[in-house]
Amino acid sequence: MSAPNIVFILIDDLGGRDLGCYGSTFYETPNLDRLAAQGALFTEGYAAAPVCSPTRASLMSGKYPANVGVTQYIGGHGVGRLLDVPYNGFLPSHEYSVARALRDGGYQTWHVGKWHLGPRRTWPDQHGFDVNVGGCEWGHPKYGYFSPYQCPTLDDGPDGEYLTDRLTDEAIALIENAGDRPFFLNLWHYAVHIPIDSPPDLVRKYTEKAARLGLDRTDPFEVGDHFPFWQNRLARIRRRTVQSDPAYAAMIENLDTNVGRLLDALERTGKAEDTLVVFTSDNGGLATAEGSPTCNAPLAEGKGWMEEGGVRVPLIMRWPGVIAPGSRPNQPMTSPDFYPTFLAAAGLPLLPDQHTDGVDVTPLLRGEEFQRGPIFWHYPHYSNQGGTPSAGMREGRWKVIYPFETERTQLYDLTEDIGETTDLATREPATAARLTATLLAWLDTVQTPRPRPNPHPAPFEGLAGYYLGGQPTQPPGDMDDALDHADD
Repeated sequence: MSAPNIVFILIDDLGGRDLGCYGSTFYETPNLDRLAAQGALFTEGYAAAPVCSPTRASLMSGKYPANVGVTQYIGGHGVGRLLDVPYNGFLPSHEYSVARALRDGGYQTWHVGKWHLGPRRTWPDQHGFDVNVGGCEWGHPKYGYFSPYQCPTLDDGPDGEYLTDRLTDEAIALIENAGDRPFFLNLWHYAVHIPIDSPPDLVRKYTEKAARLGLDRTDPFEVGDHFPFWQNRLARIRRRTVQSDPAYAAMIENLDTNVGRLLDALERTGKAEDTLVVFTSDNGGLATAEGSPTCNAPLAEGKGWMEEGGVRVPLIMRWPGVIAPGSRPNQPMTSPDFYPTFLAAAGLPLLPDQHTDGVDVTPLLRGEEFQRGPIFWHYPHYSNQGGTPSAGMREGRWKVIYPFETERTQLYDLTEDIGETTDLATREPATAARLTATLLAWLDTVQTPRPRPNPHPAPFEGLAGYYLGGQPTQPPGDMDDALDHADD
């Protein structure tokens, strides 16, 4: 079998229940539902972190974020009861990225879309990509989703052109001119990250749909505790309890339409049968702050949290002749696994000294016996969305969360309690102790920083600054500046 083309579609902030095939009844995603029917829909796909840059570094390196040093979204900082810890503000140049490995193995390598892995010297063209369209240090479209974009790596289109449409146009053009050499298309959309900036006709469609369903007559939010990080400690977490935001639904439908356009291009050029298509997200859906545009229920919490809503994501893979249509793999897969899996799919040697944490899951894709083993997370930072510094581990049915503020293990049985509603640590002390010991031993092995107690008192309330997602004590400045501070 010849080396397949690889199309890797990564969405920004797409929640684990944001597609029809994953249970959404408000958002409409016919193209992605069809893709899932043609291949494998993973019920336990995971991002390596609850925010974007660490997951993206993990995808490129085949390592957990703790082993790359990119543990926070680049540019992020926050303190509370604990001090922040240092992290790399870029993907280190010594990491032999999956793009480099595939290019050295004969592939054309193209990056289209968001990068957010450091300044100019660490953009995609410095990490093995022959082509870079739209990738820079940006974590979101700084000037909105409609042209002019003012992006340093993407020419402006006609006024009013929509960014997700344009990036798909660029990707399709690359496919149409690919020739016979296999290609690796790394299509990392900026959507559906804030600002929630959507085509008006689709917003109208979902505004009418919400009214028909009576969703516009119900308050979709629950107000929770104050934010634990001091920059926003006067504001409260706002959890969305139902999917009902018309503008967010519009972004998702537009995204789905563009995925359909890309799949059509593969068919039209005769490349679909020889292409592995992967679709996933860099973290869970934004459900507790910054407008809280989606709901991940029954998964708990969302982006920025160690709970399932923050790290469990959609994952769909189609590979004709290898993956049986309608497959439903029930083994976990996480971000570092894509590196060795792509090498194996390409018929290239694995590089275990590089992808130290990734596991080749091609046996799982072929329907063979497979056990992934435990999955680890380390997010030693406060998130913009209300999450606190934590580590975590998934092993079989069990998941442990270890918050660094309390150092008290939380234990959940995900087979019986996917919503993580019942902490079993006191009921199952032996299991909790064993898994905690494994997690802490892993943290010792990777020698990653852990946050220390903050010796300073909380700031006087009158000095608490404005931070996106809460109510300011002083009038907010320019919204672009606010978005820069929430750029994950």
